[in-house]
Parts: sequence; C-alpha cells; structure tokens
Amino acid sequence: MSRTPRDDTYGFTVRTRLGLTLIAGGAVANIYYNQPLLALLVAEFGDRAALVVPTASLVGYGLGILGLVPLGDALPRRSLIIGQLLGLAVALVVAALSANLAVLGSASLAIGILASAAQQAVPFAAELAPDATRGRMVGQVMTGLFCGILLARTASGFVGAHFGWRSVFAAAAMVAVLMAGIAAVTLPHTAPKRLRYRALMTSLLHLLRSQPVLQNSSLSPGLLFASFNAFWATLALLVEAPPFDLSPAGAGLFGVIGVAGAIIAPLSGRYSDRRSARPVVIAGSLCVIAAFAVLAVGGSWSLAAIVVGVLLIDLGINAALIANQTRAYALVAGARGRINTVLFTSVFVGGAFGAFTGTRAFMMAGWSGVCLVGGAFAVGALAVSWFGGRARA
Repeated sequence: MSRTPRDDTYGFTVRTRLGLTLIAGGAVANIYYNQPLLALLVAEFGDRAALVVPTASLVGYGLGILGLVPLGDALPRRSLIIGQLLGLAVALVVAALSANLAVLGSASLAIGILASAAQQAVPFAAELAPDATRGRMVGQVMTGLFCGILLARTASGFVGAHFGWRSVFAAAAMVAVLMAGIAAVTLPHTAPKRLRYRALMTSLLHLLRSQPVLQNSSLSPGLLFASFNAFWATLALLVEAPPFDLSPAGAGLFGVIGVAGAIIAPLSGRYSDRRSARPVVIAGSLCVIAAFAVLAVGGSWSLAAIVVGVLLIDLGINAALIANQTRAYALVAGARGRINTVLFTSVFVGGAFGAFTGTRAFMMAGWSGVCLVGGAFAVGALAVSWFGGRARA
C-alpha cells in the first residue's frame, strides 16, 4: 500500500502535532507549578523554601536544556521524551511526599531537568515538518508551550488553595504519566544517529561561532525574554498593592489573558515560511516596546492599561520567538536539537537576568523603573534584529 509523503517522509500527522503540542505545554508547566505555592511551602518548611524551590526548578530546567536536549540529535527523540516524562513523574511523586526542604529542593532540581522534555518536542516538530511549513508547524507546538507557561500558575494556585500543595505535585505526576502515554501513541519512531555525546556538546560552540544567523536568532529572543520576565516577575507586586489590592488568585488571572497572545505563534510561523522571518522579529520587538510605553503611562493606576500591556508583550514575544526559531532551524538539518539548546539557553539566561533586574528596578524605582528596564531590553532586541539580522533573514 502506498503512503503519502506527509505520512511516510515526514511522519508529521495531525495526531503527532497534537501530541507534541500537549507534551510541550504539559512538560514546561512543571517548573512553574511551585510559584503560587510558595506561601504554603514557607509555612511548612520556613522562609528558605521561597528561594530554594523555584530556583532549583529553574536551574534544573536550564541544565536539562544544556545537557539533555542535544541528545535528540543522536538518539530517537520519541524514546527520550517518554523516558524524561516517566522520570518526571517519579520526581513529582518524591516532591509530593517530601518530608523536609532538602528532599523537596532535590526533587525540584530533578523536576526542572526532566521537564526539558518540552524542549525535545520543539526540535522534533522542526525535524518532522516539511521545509515549506516548518515555521507554522513549530508555531503550533510552541502555542502549547506558551499556554503551559501562562496557565501553570493559575491551575496550581487553584488546586493548591483547595487541596494543599502536595496535591499539586501528585496531580502533576499523573499528568506526566498520561503525557508519556500520549507520546507513545502519537509520536513516530525515528532512526538513531551515530554521534557521541562529547562530540554533540563540542559542536554547540562550533555552531554558535560558525552561524551568524544563530547568534542573532539567540541574542534577540534572549533580550525579549529579559523584558518578559522583568514584567511578569514584578506584576504581582504591583497589582496586589494599592490602588488595585488584588488577591494572589486575581493576579494569576493575568496569565489567562496572556494566553490570547499565543494565537500569534502559528501566524508568525506561516509568514516566516512564506516571506521572511526578520520583519516578524522587528514587529515583535516594536510590539514589546509599545507595551512598556503603555504600561509606563497607565500601568500604575489602570487595570485596562495592564491588560493591554499583557496582550502586547505576549503577542510580541511569541511572534518574534517563532520567527527566530524558524530561521535558526533552517540552518543545519541534523543539528536542530543543538540549535534549540543554543537558542533556549540564551532565552533562559535572558529571562533569569530580566527577572533579577526587573525586581531590583521595582525595589529601587517602583513601576516606572520596571518599565524603563523592560523597555530598554526590548530596544536592545530591536537593535540586534534591525542591524544584525539581514543575512539569511
């Protein structure tokens, strides 16, 4: 029986796309579940829990991107994803049963490392998709990842408030097992490639040195995610104080509003496929700059201004990231896992730096300081894309 090129050559059916989308969102959510639970964790384990648990999960995620995601260029990604998700379920059970902060911190580190299965899903989509539609397909999978990031806090806060913090980790463990089953059913088998781990890691530096487009496509989203995290790390501090006086649950609802920005991801990918990625990156950067202008003018007194700012930031970030991924994944067909590692290491470092500087700015200069810092990062991203993004844009 003959097969269509779509099913045979690429193996990228609708079922596979849906599976990768669910896996990307469901896996990345695990590093954010702890954030709405910090007050409950502090009440049980002391003040250090507020620093140890979220830091361990984020550091673990960075280690997973750096140490595990490149393996997808050598081993079958389907097997890697299933293995990471089952390991993630075990780590989540350990977290749910933690009797002290040392165990919970160690489990959180493991959760972060294994949650990097989300970053296996994205290059898998790029590998399976036809060249002509790669951006659109990656955009669809990234929509799931964005939704996981934005909705994790809302879901965790609701469950934790009604059933306790341990129930959040227990429920997440069951979801991880379910996602492993989804991966087994929906993802195609791919042949392993004979590459040694040391060679994979060494080639990361070679890729970064030899590919100017990768340099540009990594620096630009890194700066934009610095803007993103400068905003989100301080938003709760703003809206839980006068004149807004929102509850933590109310502050978490802004994440639901931000999901609307995820709809731009497939559209950004489609435009990048058909025309050029560079205009999308520039437009996304301008969108983030506009967001901080709105937030600087009205964010300190108007909820409507904050809603507009949330939508503009998420639209701009999502559009620019997908466009940067589209042009980066097109560089070296057999190195998409390593390209993803370079790109998202920049995003992760930028996001961490943005959260730190945004918080410091809020403490020193209030909301206007946050807007100045976030806007400056976005201007830097615009400059990188404008002056350095012409080659193979």
